[in-house]
Amino acid sequence: MSESGSSHRISRRAVVASLAAAVPLCAIRTRPAAAAEFSYKLATGQSLTQPINARLEQACARIREATGGRLEIRFFPASQLGADTDLLTQVRAGGIEFLNLAGSVISTVTPEVAITNVGFAFSGYDQVWPGIDGALGKMVRTRIEKAGMVAVSRAADNSFRQITSASKPIKSPADLAGYHIRVPVSPIFTSLFKALGANPTSINFTELYTALQTRLVDGQENGLVAIEAGKLYEVQKYVSETNHIWDPFWLLGNRRAFAALSDDLKEIVMREFDRASLEQRDDVAGLNANLKQQLIAKGLTFEAVDPAPFRAALTQAGYYKEWRGKFGNDAWSALESVVGALA
Repeated sequence: MSESGSSHRISRRAVVASLAAAVPLCAIRTRPAAAAEFSYKLATGQSLTQPINARLEQACARIREATGGRLEIRFFPASQLGADTDLLTQVRAGGIEFLNLAGSVISTVTPEVAITNVGFAFSGYDQVWPGIDGALGKMVRTRIEKAGMVAVSRAADNSFRQITSASKPIKSPADLAGYHIRVPVSPIFTSLFKALGANPTSINFTELYTALQTRLVDGQENGLVAIEAGKLYEVQKYVSETNHIWDPFWLLGNRRAFAALSDDLKEIVMREFDRASLEQRDDVAGLNANLKQQLIAKGLTFEAVDPAPFRAALTQAGYYKEWRGKFGNDAWSALESVVGALA
C-alpha cells in the first residue's frame, strides 16, 4: 500500500512527518540569552523513522519550555552516539544522561528485566499493558534501579516480534532446526531459539541489514515497525506471524544525573516522557494495523502461525523450567499473574 492509498490507512512516514511537524523545535526558545542550568543528552538506537524518536524529540522540546530553559536535553537518535550495547555502557557511566533502550538489551546487565521477554508468554496487548503498567512493570523498574539506573517513564512499545526469513517460511518448530537467525544481544532470546533448535547469532540492530544482505544469517525477528523502518523487506522474503516475544522500550536515566535535578524538574521530566510513551503506544497500534499490507506491497509474504506447537516444544526442551529457576519464584509469579500459568 502506497502512502497515497486509502484515507483509513496510516503509513509510518506520514505519522513520523506529522509528529515532527507538530513541535517546531527551533521556535521554542524561552531563555535564548541564558545557558541552561542542566544540559543533558538523550540517545536512542532506534531507526530515525521509528515513532519513538519523534515523540521523544517532542518531549525534549516540551521539557525545555516547561522548565523555562533550566533543563535542556539534546537529542541524539538512531545510534548517533553508538550501538545499543555501547549506549547502555554510556548511560550507566554518565556519558549520556538518558537512553531509550529495549528491555531485551537492558537484560544483559539486569537479567530480571527479561521477565517480559519470556517466549510465547503474552497473548496480546490486553495482557501487556495492564501488566507492564502494574505490579509486573513495577518489579522491572525496581531491578533497573538496582543496576544504577532509573526508569523515568512508563514503557513504550517495541512491539510483538515476528520471524522473517530469506529462504523459507517458518511455520513450525521443525522449520527452525539448524536455522541461522539473528537475535538481539540478550541471553533469553538466544535461549529461546536454541530451545527451538535454531542457531541464533547476537548482532546489534545497526549491523543487521548487512548481516542479512551478506547471508551471515538467513533470518531475524523483530516487530513490523522495526522491519519496515530498517528496510529489512529488501533482504527478506517471508514473515511468520509468531508473536513469540513482546519487548518494551524503557527510557533510562543515569541515577546520579537524575538525582541532581530538583523535584520540580524531575516531575516535569517524568510527566513529559510519560506522555511521549503513551502517545508512542498509540502510534505503534495505528502503524501495526496497516503495516502488514504495506509490507506485502513491498514483496514480503506473510504466514499465519499457530503458537501452540512452539510453546509445547519449549516446555519439552525445559525452557520455561530453566527461566523460572533463573528469575526466581517471585518474578515468575508476577509474570504468571498477568499471562496465566506457563509450563
